[in-house]
Amino acid sequence: MTKGRIAFQGELGANSHEACMAVFPDMEPVPQPTFEDAFEAVKTGDCQLGMIPVENSVAGRVADVHHLLPSSGLRIIGERFKPIHFQLMANRGATLETIKTASSMSIALAQCRKTIRRMKLKTEPVGDTAGAARLLSQNPDLTRAAISPALAAEIYGLEILARDIEDEHHNTTRFLIMTADKDPPPPPFTEPCITSFVFRVRNLPAALYKAMGGFATNGVNISKLESYMENGAWTATFFYAEADGRPEDRGLALAFDELRFFSDEFTVLGVYPADGFRTRG
Repeated sequence: MTKGRIAFQGELGANSHEACMAVFPDMEPVPQPTFEDAFEAVKTGDCQLGMIPVENSVAGRVADVHHLLPSSGLRIIGERFKPIHFQLMANRGATLETIKTASSMSIALAQCRKTIRRMKLKTEPVGDTAGAARLLSQNPDLTRAAISPALAAEIYGLEILARDIEDEHHNTTRFLIMTADKDPPPPPFTEPCITSFVFRVRNLPAALYKAMGGFATNGVNISKLESYMENGAWTATFFYAEADGRPEDRGLALAFDELRFFSDEFTVLGVYPADGFRTRG
């Protein structure tokens, strides 16, 4: 019996599906076609949690997610770093010698470029890594393969012909765990934490420099600072940031006071335990 439902973007067998199973094995993973749909599933209560990828060590920031975070009304309650591995899979009976074409998401094809070139395969981009596996299972062809996570081979009855074919074995995706709970329980005080927030600085000279000055003077580490435009307005630049600590910590509280003074908008999106992956060598 499952203990709730967790939404993710993509098809069954995607990397996000694997992340859901690894972190919440007792919850039912629920695929959603778009990030907007995944956020909405959590917001409406259809799912209790969401597993949302925000950045990849090779490809960088996941497009659109930062635009959705502030307006979603959801809170971040956790993070998880997941090493990304891609498998070359095919219908039963196919071999490395019969394969001529490999299909997957464009980003996955790019991350497996060396193997694809070495095997002299043609490529065919599709919308989802797991979707490539599903399509291959529905249309068997011994000359075709899919590049997908291992879970997809299990779900769609394909055979893995070559394992871990990604060019960079440090390839890692960071996921945020989201809830619609407006006041989620605080993380344990025994764990180091991250606070995620968004802000828009006032239209003043050197406003960003002044707004961020409080973090330096109070010894607070900013681990991420990214800008993005809201509603296509060139003059209204928002910033997404992450700081070590909790808002009630004296240093971070003082830094936030200074940030608010130089900002038109400021919202804390979540306070959550830092994944131990951050401190691994």
